[in-house]
Amino acid sequence: MAHKLYILSSGAGGTKYMTTEALDALEACEVVVGYRNYVKELKPLIGDKPIFMSGMTKEIQRCQEAINYAKEGKTTCIISNGDVNVFGMATLVTELMDEQGLWDRIEVESIAGVTSFLATASRIGAPISQDFAVISLSDKLTDIDIIDKRVRNCFEADMILGIYNPKSKKRILPYQNFLQAMREGEERIAIIASHVGRDNEKISVTTTTDLIAQDIEHPEITMSTLIIVGNSQTRHTTNGQVLTPRGYLNKYEMSGTLKA
Repeated sequence: MAHKLYILSSGAGGTKYMTTEALDALEACEVVVGYRNYVKELKPLIGDKPIFMSGMTKEIQRCQEAINYAKEGKTTCIISNGDVNVFGMATLVTELMDEQGLWDRIEVESIAGVTSFLATASRIGAPISQDFAVISLSDKLTDIDIIDKRVRNCFEADMILGIYNPKSKKRILPYQNFLQAMREGEERIAIIASHVGRDNEKISVTTTTDLIAQDIEHPEITMSTLIIVGNSQTRHTTNGQVLTPRGYLNKYEMSGTLKA
Protein backbone atom coordinates (compact mmCIF):
# COMPACT_ATOMS: atom_id res chain seq x y z
CA MET A 1 0.00 0.00 0.00
CA ALA A 2 1.27 3.47 -0.89
CA HIS A 3 2.45 5.76 1.87
CA LYS A 4 0.25 8.79 2.64
CA LEU A 5 0.92 12.51 2.24
CA TYR A 6 -1.77 15.04 3.11
CA ILE A 7 -1.56 18.55 1.67
CA LEU A 8 -3.59 20.15 4.42
CA SER A 9 -5.41 23.48 4.19
CA SER A 10 -5.42 25.26 7.54
CA GLY A 11 -7.95 27.87 6.40
CA ALA A 12 -7.80 31.65 6.49
CA GLY A 13 -6.11 32.00 9.88
CA GLY A 14 -5.98 30.48 13.32
CA THR A 15 -8.07 27.30 13.55
CA LYS A 16 -11.68 28.48 13.14
CA TYR A 17 -11.70 27.98 9.36
CA MET A 18 -10.30 24.43 9.38
CA THR A 19 -12.67 21.76 8.04
CA THR A 20 -13.47 18.52 9.85
CA GLU A 21 -11.59 16.72 7.05
CA ALA A 22 -8.48 18.80 7.81
CA LEU A 23 -8.78 18.08 11.54
CA ASP A 24 -9.11 14.35 10.83
CA ALA A 25 -6.03 14.39 8.59
CA LEU A 26 -4.02 16.26 11.21
CA GLU A 27 -4.98 13.68 13.80
CA ALA A 28 -4.12 10.78 11.46
CA CYS A 29 -0.67 12.04 10.46
CA GLU A 30 2.55 11.05 12.21
CA VAL A 31 4.68 14.05 11.24
CA VAL A 32 3.87 17.67 10.33
CA VAL A 33 5.71 19.94 7.91
CA GLY A 34 5.01 23.64 7.35
CA TYR A 35 5.87 27.32 7.39
CA ARG A 36 6.87 28.29 10.91
CA ASN A 37 4.08 30.79 11.63
CA TYR A 38 1.30 28.52 10.38
CA VAL A 39 2.54 25.50 12.29
CA LYS A 40 2.74 27.51 15.51
CA GLU A 41 -0.95 28.42 15.14
CA LEU A 42 -1.86 24.74 14.99
CA LYS A 43 0.46 23.59 17.77
CA PRO A 44 -2.41 22.86 20.22
CA LEU A 45 -3.87 20.48 17.63
CA ILE A 46 -0.54 18.93 16.65
CA GLY A 47 0.45 17.93 20.17
CA ASP A 48 3.75 16.10 20.46
CA LYS A 49 3.98 14.91 16.85
CA PRO A 50 7.37 15.51 15.20
CA ILE A 51 7.43 18.85 13.32
CA PHE A 52 9.64 20.17 10.54
CA MET A 53 9.38 23.97 10.24
CA SER A 54 11.12 26.52 8.05
CA GLY A 55 10.71 30.18 7.11
CA MET A 56 9.80 32.25 4.07
CA THR A 57 11.23 31.31 0.64
CA LYS A 58 11.84 27.70 1.78
CA GLU A 59 8.81 26.24 -0.02
CA ILE A 60 10.76 23.73 -2.12
CA GLN A 61 12.66 22.52 0.93
CA ARG A 62 9.44 22.04 2.92
CA CYS A 63 7.65 20.18 0.15
CA GLN A 64 10.62 17.90 -0.46
CA GLU A 65 10.95 17.23 3.27
CA ALA A 66 7.28 16.21 3.41
CA ILE A 67 7.76 13.89 0.45
CA ASN A 68 10.84 12.37 2.08
CA TYR A 69 8.95 11.65 5.30
CA ALA A 70 6.18 9.97 3.30
CA LYS A 71 8.75 7.91 1.36
CA GLU A 72 10.03 6.65 4.72
CA GLY A 73 6.56 5.32 5.49
CA LYS A 74 5.40 8.09 7.80
CA THR A 75 1.89 9.45 7.27
CA THR A 76 2.70 13.11 6.71
CA CYS A 77 0.86 16.46 6.64
CA ILE A 78 2.26 19.53 4.95
CA ILE A 79 0.40 22.63 6.11
CA SER A 80 -0.82 25.20 3.59
CA ASN A 81 -2.58 28.36 4.74
CA GLY A 82 -5.96 29.16 3.19
CA ASP A 83 -6.63 26.54 0.53
CA VAL A 84 -3.86 24.35 -0.88
CA ASN A 85 -4.89 25.19 -4.45
CA VAL A 86 -5.16 28.96 -3.99
CA PHE A 87 -1.53 30.10 -4.12
CA GLY A 88 -0.78 27.16 -1.80
CA MET A 89 1.41 24.08 -1.59
CA ALA A 90 -0.63 21.71 -3.79
CA THR A 91 1.02 22.86 -7.01
CA LEU A 92 4.60 22.41 -5.79
CA VAL A 93 4.01 19.04 -4.09
CA THR A 94 2.27 17.75 -7.23
CA GLU A 95 5.07 19.03 -9.45
CA LEU A 96 7.79 17.43 -7.31
CA MET A 97 5.88 14.16 -7.12
CA ASP A 98 5.55 14.13 -10.90
CA GLU A 99 9.20 15.07 -11.51
CA GLN A 100 10.38 12.27 -9.21
CA GLY A 101 7.91 9.65 -10.47
CA LEU A 102 6.56 8.86 -7.02
CA TRP A 103 2.87 8.30 -7.74
CA ASP A 104 3.14 4.54 -7.24
CA ARG A 105 4.92 5.00 -3.88
CA ILE A 106 3.03 7.86 -2.21
CA GLU A 107 -0.71 8.52 -2.06
CA VAL A 108 -1.28 12.28 -2.02
CA GLU A 109 -4.53 13.75 -0.75
CA SER A 110 -5.33 17.47 -0.89
CA ILE A 111 -7.61 18.76 1.85
CA ALA A 112 -9.65 21.83 0.86
CA GLY A 113 -9.84 24.92 3.05
CA VAL A 114 -11.69 28.20 3.53
CA THR A 115 -9.61 31.00 2.03
CA SER A 116 -9.39 34.54 3.39
CA PHE A 117 -11.32 35.66 0.28
CA LEU A 118 -14.30 33.49 1.21
CA ALA A 119 -14.00 34.15 4.93
CA THR A 120 -13.91 37.92 4.40
CA ALA A 121 -16.94 37.80 2.12
CA SER A 122 -18.94 36.01 4.81
CA ARG A 123 -17.88 38.56 7.40
CA ILE A 124 -19.02 41.58 5.40
CA GLY A 125 -22.35 40.51 3.84
CA ALA A 126 -22.72 39.04 0.34
CA PRO A 127 -20.17 40.85 -1.84
CA ILE A 128 -19.04 38.03 -4.17
CA SER A 129 -22.36 36.61 -5.36
CA GLN A 130 -21.55 37.08 -9.06
CA ASP A 131 -18.57 35.96 -11.14
CA PHE A 132 -15.23 36.70 -9.53
CA ALA A 133 -11.51 36.16 -9.92
CA VAL A 134 -8.62 36.07 -7.44
CA ILE A 135 -5.22 37.38 -8.52
CA SER A 136 -1.91 37.57 -6.68
CA LEU A 137 0.07 40.73 -7.35
CA SER A 138 3.31 38.99 -6.39
CA ASP A 139 5.59 38.93 -9.42
CA LYS A 140 8.06 36.59 -7.73
CA LEU A 141 6.84 33.65 -9.85
CA THR A 142 4.53 35.33 -12.40
CA ASP A 143 5.60 37.92 -14.97
CA ILE A 144 4.30 41.38 -14.10
CA ASP A 145 2.93 41.91 -17.62
CA ILE A 146 0.72 38.84 -17.22
CA ILE A 147 -0.50 40.07 -13.82
CA ASP A 148 -1.35 43.50 -15.28
CA LYS A 149 -3.20 41.89 -18.20
CA ARG A 150 -5.28 39.70 -15.89
CA VAL A 151 -6.22 42.63 -13.65
CA ARG A 152 -7.27 44.82 -16.58
CA ASN A 153 -9.26 42.01 -18.20
CA CYS A 154 -11.17 41.43 -14.96
CA PHE A 155 -12.08 45.10 -14.67
CA GLU A 156 -13.08 45.21 -18.33
CA ALA A 157 -15.31 42.16 -17.81
CA ASP A 158 -16.91 43.81 -14.74
CA MET A 159 -15.86 40.95 -12.46
CA ILE A 160 -15.52 41.05 -8.69
CA LEU A 161 -11.81 40.91 -7.99
CA GLY A 162 -9.89 39.51 -5.02
CA ILE A 163 -6.30 40.70 -4.70
CA TYR A 164 -3.73 38.68 -2.74
CA ASN A 165 -0.19 39.84 -1.87
CA PRO A 166 -0.81 43.44 -2.96
CA LYS A 167 2.58 44.89 -2.00
CA SER A 168 5.61 44.60 0.23
CA LYS A 169 8.13 47.26 1.25
CA LYS A 170 10.24 46.60 -1.84
CA ARG A 171 7.68 45.21 -4.29
CA ILE A 172 5.34 48.06 -5.16
CA LEU A 173 5.14 48.24 -8.97
CA PRO A 174 2.41 45.59 -9.41
CA TYR A 175 0.28 47.44 -6.85
CA GLN A 176 0.89 50.77 -8.57
CA ASN A 177 -0.23 49.20 -11.86
CA PHE A 178 -3.33 47.84 -10.10
CA LEU A 179 -4.15 51.35 -8.87
CA GLN A 180 -3.67 52.74 -12.37
CA ALA A 181 -6.11 50.15 -13.77
CA MET A 182 -8.69 51.32 -11.20
CA ARG A 183 -8.11 54.98 -12.14
CA GLU A 184 -9.31 54.18 -15.65
CA GLY A 185 -12.71 52.94 -14.47
CA GLU A 186 -15.62 54.11 -12.36
CA GLU A 187 -15.50 54.12 -8.57
CA ARG A 188 -16.24 50.80 -6.92
CA ILE A 189 -16.66 49.55 -3.38
CA ALA A 190 -13.48 48.02 -1.97
CA ILE A 191 -12.98 45.81 1.08
CA ILE A 192 -9.65 45.63 2.90
CA ALA A 193 -9.03 42.63 5.16
CA SER A 194 -5.99 41.71 7.24
CA HIS A 195 -5.20 38.72 9.50
CA VAL A 196 -8.59 37.15 8.83
CA GLY A 197 -9.51 34.54 11.44
CA ARG A 198 -6.89 35.69 13.92
CA ASP A 199 -7.22 37.75 17.09
CA ASN A 200 -5.99 40.90 15.28
CA GLU A 201 -8.41 40.51 12.37
CA LYS A 202 -9.35 43.81 10.73
CA ILE A 203 -11.87 44.30 7.94
CA SER A 204 -12.90 47.69 6.58
CA VAL A 205 -15.02 48.92 3.69
CA THR A 206 -13.85 51.79 1.51
CA THR A 207 -13.80 52.76 -2.17
CA THR A 208 -11.38 52.46 -5.06
CA THR A 209 -11.16 56.27 -4.95
CA ASP A 210 -9.75 56.08 -1.43
CA LEU A 211 -7.26 53.36 -2.39
CA ILE A 212 -6.08 55.45 -5.33
CA ALA A 213 -5.78 58.62 -3.22
CA GLN A 214 -3.62 56.92 -0.58
CA ASP A 215 -1.46 55.28 -3.27
CA ILE A 216 1.43 53.16 -1.95
CA GLU A 217 1.32 54.88 1.45
CA HIS A 218 -1.95 53.22 2.49
CA PRO A 219 -1.18 51.95 6.02
CA GLU A 220 -3.39 48.85 5.74
CA ILE A 221 -2.02 47.50 2.46
CA THR A 222 0.72 44.92 3.10
CA MET A 223 1.57 41.36 2.13
CA SER A 224 -0.91 40.22 4.81
CA THR A 225 -3.76 42.16 3.20
CA LEU A 226 -6.59 40.90 1.01
CA ILE A 227 -8.45 43.42 -1.16
CA ILE A 228 -11.87 42.71 -2.64
CA VAL A 229 -13.09 45.10 -5.33
CA GLY A 230 -16.78 44.88 -6.18
CA ASN A 231 -18.28 45.06 -9.65
CA SER A 232 -20.54 47.80 -11.03
CA GLN A 233 -23.57 46.36 -9.19
CA THR A 234 -21.97 46.03 -5.75
CA ARG A 235 -23.62 48.32 -3.22
CA HIS A 236 -24.06 49.00 0.48
CA THR A 237 -27.02 47.53 2.37
CA THR A 238 -29.08 49.65 4.76
CA ASN A 239 -27.22 48.14 7.74
CA GLY A 240 -23.78 48.93 6.33
CA GLN A 241 -22.84 45.58 4.83
CA VAL A 242 -21.88 44.94 1.21
CA LEU A 243 -24.10 43.27 -1.37
CA THR A 244 -23.63 42.20 -4.96
CA PRO A 245 -27.13 41.06 -6.00
CA ARG A 246 -27.48 37.89 -8.06
CA GLY A 247 -30.47 39.41 -9.87
CA TYR A 248 -33.34 37.47 -8.30
CA LEU A 249 -35.45 40.54 -7.54
CA ASN A 250 -34.93 41.89 -11.04
CA LYS A 251 -36.42 38.74 -12.57
CA TYR A 252 -38.94 37.47 -10.01
CA GLU A 253 -41.81 38.85 -7.99
CA MET A 254 -41.70 38.32 -4.21
CA SER A 255 -44.15 35.44 -4.77
CA GLY A 256 -41.55 33.67 -6.89
CA THR A 257 -43.35 34.17 -10.21
CA LEU A 258 -41.57 35.67 -13.20
CA LYS A 259 -42.03 39.40 -13.68
CA ALA A 260 -44.00 40.41 -16.71
